[in-house]
Amino acid sequence: MNEVTASDFQALLARVNKLESEAEIRRVQARYMFLCDTPLPEYGVKSDAERIDLIMSLYAEDAIWEGVGEYYDGQFGRLEGAAAIRRHFEKFWGEKKVPELLLNVHYLTSEQIQVDGDNATGQWVHCQPWIFSDGSSLLRSSRLNNAFARQQDGRWLITRTRTENVFVAPLKEGWATDFPSASVLLKP
Repeated sequence: MNEVTASDFQALLARVNKLESEAEIRRVQARYMFLCDTPLPEYGVKSDAERIDLIMSLYAEDAIWEGVGEYYDGQFGRLEGAAAIRRHFEKFWGEKKVPELLLNVHYLTSEQIQVDGDNATGQWVHCQPWIFSDGSSLLRSSRLNNAFARQQDGRWLITRTRTENVFVAPLKEGWATDFPSASVLLKP
């Protein structure tokens, strides 16, 4: 039987750390998307301000949020720092929109996460249907190229959200017939 050396043990610890880091980054990214869904599935959140606080708890203070490419460059631009990112979300949820957004769900796929010590990047493709109160709907898809950093307390936070449009497709009215006005999924 082979004896486990200190070097073998260190290599195993490094592999476990990398796998745990990938899992935490996956959870952070999925949590961000979950908190951006409409209706918000997080039970007990009573206001958009509280939703925004939860989203911002996933971001580093010096984070960047940007839309890039032909379609998103002009629509989103580049936001630097947590205060600017918060203002972006306050505009999205803080102002009553007409038509009202009734449903927006984020589906993540094609995941690739690369961890390098206390820094990481992740790429995803996401697709999301949007349904509005006037009966209009669309399907939107984007590529994400995000960055993350492990903080001194061990938490992974988002340091960059970069999104690029893949397509926006109008959907026929009535394509989705049954959807909730509120989520009770996480209700105790």
